[in-house]
Amino acid sequence: MRRWILKHRFLMARRFTQLGILALYIAANAYGFMALSGNLSSSLLMKNIPLSDPFALLQMFAAGALLGANVIIGGLIVSLFYLVVGGRAFCSWVCPMNMVTDAANWTRRVFYLEKVERKVWLGRSVRYWVLGLSLILSFLTGIAAFEMVSPISMLHRGIIFGMGMGFAAVLSIFLFDVFAVKNGWCGHICPLGGFYALLGRLSMIRIKHDQTKCTLCMQCKDICPEKQVLSIIGKESGMIVSGECTNCGRCVEVCDDDALSFGVRNYIKKNV
Repeated sequence: MRRWILKHRFLMARRFTQLGILALYIAANAYGFMALSGNLSSSLLMKNIPLSDPFALLQMFAAGALLGANVIIGGLIVSLFYLVVGGRAFCSWVCPMNMVTDAANWTRRVFYLEKVERKVWLGRSVRYWVLGLSLILSFLTGIAAFEMVSPISMLHRGIIFGMGMGFAAVLSIFLFDVFAVKNGWCGHICPLGGFYALLGRLSMIRIKHDQTKCTLCMQCKDICPEKQVLSIIGKESGMIVSGECTNCGRCVEVCDDDALSFGVRNYIKKNV
């Protein structure tokens, strides 16, 4: 049991965080417990501290909306957190869609769908094109384009207020990840993930690799949803500095050699 807990400690921590955040939103809506109220686009922490999705604010700005001071301050608070500390941690520690895509990956493994030949290919850069297109469409249409169709927002609102038609969008992403492209939504398409990848390129908390302990088992690359970030594995020691790393801890959990761990980035020493 102890070994199982150690093997899944970051998974359990991520689920506790994700479900805990959802529980606080539900408690605010259903019971008036206002520790965290609103939604992932715009929230109030302890009734006073504004928190805003900076990507949503960019879309609103591109659409020509006038943004209030509280909303801007909330966007700056969230941006600074992920810029300095969290990196792309929103995707694996906060976003409820992560639980859906993880379930899709589990389904692929259990039913051996990894070996089925795929006819669909998507590059990792697609999310950045979708990000740019979201801003362009926001400018042209005068509305926050991605927010209008975001399955993340649909899922979050659905859990808190009732799912409705949002279930169809969530199911579509689950099936897409199972049968079309592994990690298709989070790893290739989602513009919010692309935004946080750009925002968190300089963040402090990083995965650290010790080449002297590595036995090249490559379990880390098998489990990583963004395996391209592990380019230094088998080559040299150092920090995983790619902004596309979600800091999920999957690679640390599966590494029996203790060659991977969380650490604080050294900005003076050159990392690759």
